[in-house]
Amino acid sequence: MLEDFMLRALLGGLGVAGVAGPLGCFVIWRRMVYFGAALAHSALLGVALGLVLGWPADLGIAVLCLAMALGFLALDRGGLVASDTLLGILAHASLALGLLALALMEGLRVDLMSYLFGDILALGNGDLAVIYGLMILVLGILLVYWRPLLSTTVDQDLARVEGVATGRMKLLFTLLMAVVIAVGMKVVGILMVISLLIIPAATARRLAAGPEGMAVAAVLCGAIAVILGLAGSYWWDLPAGAAIVAAAAGGFLLSLAVPRRAVHVS
Repeated sequence: MLEDFMLRALLGGLGVAGVAGPLGCFVIWRRMVYFGAALAHSALLGVALGLVLGWPADLGIAVLCLAMALGFLALDRGGLVASDTLLGILAHASLALGLLALALMEGLRVDLMSYLFGDILALGNGDLAVIYGLMILVLGILLVYWRPLLSTTVDQDLARVEGVATGRMKLLFTLLMAVVIAVGMKVVGILMVISLLIIPAATARRLAAGPEGMAVAAVLCGAIAVILGLAGSYWWDLPAGAAIVAAAAGGFLLSLAVPRRAVHVS
């Protein structure tokens, strides 16, 4: 019989894996891994924003991630700096500003380790309600807008000709990324949250032939990583977030032995 804190950790991890899998597929298809990492790095500044304004940390992170994404799109449109350089500057500057902002908050003690590396074993019932509420919301939006998002990913110009509001889809995708990063931070922390988006999806890419199959496989790969990571954490007293990421990475290494199936995104 699982102890209560382990059961909550398992449910929370599975909830995050369920929503990170499909979204991670879009991150890989769009080759936006560095963009996701930049958003994750800005999360600490979002924590500081939430504390200053009296908001929940999740809301502060989501707002800051969205603001950073919109700022990147605006700056990138000018073409003054290469996209990867701009993302690197924004990512590390926001992380540094977040650390400075928290350090300057006198009389406020913040557990930076839990934010940076996650604290899945400390999830409460309220956290589970937030995770599953947002999971249902994000998955519902993905189901409704799956085809337009997919069309925009395959060929943005063709999608625009077909009547797809590509700008709106880009904004929607950015918003979903911000929400998932805010939720995933509770499980593996700011520094590793992007791994839950990328590694299961990368593993699934080798196992599935179509976009829908890859999304489902990514959810399963993420769920298995959560189960194995929590089991390792429980039996060997390992950091839970790191154990989950290590399990996901191990699954990816094993998948390299499987002949890759071409994923036709169409």
